[in-house]
This record gives sequence, structure tokens and C-alpha cells, in this order.
Amino acid sequence: MASIDFEAEFNARAAVPEHPQIFARWRSDAARYRATAPCRLGVAYGDGPRQAVDVFGPAGTFARAGTLREGPLALFIHGGWWRAMERESFSHMARGLNAHGVAVAVAGYDLCPQVTIGAIVDQMRAAAGMLAKGRRIVAFGHSAGGHLAAVLASTVPEAVAAGYAISGVFDLEPLIHTSMNADFGLDAATARALSPLHMPPAPFDSVVGGLESNAFKAQSRALSRRWGAAYGEAAGANHFTVLDALADPDSTMVARLRDMCVRYP
Repeated sequence: MASIDFEAEFNARAAVPEHPQIFARWRSDAARYRATAPCRLGVAYGDGPRQAVDVFGPAGTFARAGTLREGPLALFIHGGWWRAMERESFSHMARGLNAHGVAVAVAGYDLCPQVTIGAIVDQMRAAAGMLAKGRRIVAFGHSAGGHLAAVLASTVPEAVAAGYAISGVFDLEPLIHTSMNADFGLDAATARALSPLHMPPAPFDSVVGGLESNAFKAQSRALSRRWGAAYGEAAGANHFTVLDALADPDSTMVARLRDMCVRYP
């Protein structure tokens, strides 16, 4: 049997040559949304400048002094293989849920190799704990953010009621065999310990783009089998355009997330 080329299978940017244009569109759409939507920017959950969330909500979300009112709340975690991107490029991912009365916190975090993946996990636990404050939230994320959403759903159920991953990564052991591991510093033990595939199951959905690599699809299918999680493919979408549905209030993805946010807490 031929070995799997994980270097190629997980290189989403190479598979989507137009990714620079997609990223530029994200930054533009995000800036426009920040300029028009009710929001509270730069809410710190930790010490560093990236350890903050931007919270977007429908009218009436924010009480006096910017505090959040009671109501459904979701935490969005961006991707970038734990070593790229920033929360400011994803503000508009809150648009779809905001239209249905759900507030969304868009999280930032420190990046590898300045910190480890384990440290990023701890940062997201801190963010979830800060946001929950007596309620439970839904965590959702893209790519590496999908991994983080799954870890939260599994390991901090007192704060995170359920999770949803878009093109997530749930078994980190294959990443040992890629050049990215120079930044991750994973070995077999740490990869297994950080893999949701080996964590207790939680209420969870996983979606991938229909045009994604077999490795990305295999990751979500494996979690579906292990956790009993729902699995779906977005026809005609690649690793990046699959996110477009989050900004559309009428998308199937937003409808499912809305239902999760209302049901689970």
C-alpha cells in the first residue's frame, strides 16, 4: 500500500492557488462588519495582545459598561495551523448567527512556534471560561480552530455545551510527518494527548468542503465514527470557501449552529 503524503494532503494553500484573494476578501468583509455591527472589541481573557476576543451581537446584546446580557452565545476559533492568521480577519463570521439573535465571540490566540499547541488549548479554555460565566456556550471553528473547538467540547463541558468544526483536524499524529512539525514540536505522546479522537465524546458536528483532500475528509469521518458526531460535506467548497456559509443567515450551516446554540445550554 502506498504511503500517504501528508505534506501534500494537509497543504490547503497549495491546493487553492487563489487563497491570497480569499484572505483579502475575508479581511475586507471583516473590517466592514466591525464598522457596522454592534460589538465590543478586544475583550481580554489573558495577558498578551492576541489573548482577546471580539464580541458581536444583535441589538441589545450589550448591557451597561459593555457587559453581555443573558442569551445564546457562541465562540468562533480561526484556523491557520495554530501558526497563522488573526481574529480581525474573521469578524464577519458572526454575521449569520447574529441575524438569528445569537452573540458570537471571535477569539484570538498566540501562535506556534512562540507557544505550543498545548498552550493554545489552555488559552482557549480560559476564553471559554471567561465567556461562559454561569451559562454554557457553543464552540465552533475552522481547521485548527475546529480542533480547538473539539477539545473544548470534550474537556470543559461545564463551559462548552457542544461544538462544531469546519474542516477540522482531530488526530494530530499524522502532522508529525510534515514540515509543519518544526513549529509544532509534536512527538507521538504529545500528538495523542492533544488529539480529540482520543478524548471523551461530546455533542459535536463536523463539516468539510467537498473539494478538500482525502486527509481532511478522513479526519472528520474518523471523529464521526469515534464520537457519533454528525458529518457532512459542503458540495463545491474548498478548504477556505467552505467558511462563506457562516456569513449567510440563510445557510444550512448557520441554521444548524443556531439550533445548537438554542438547544444545548
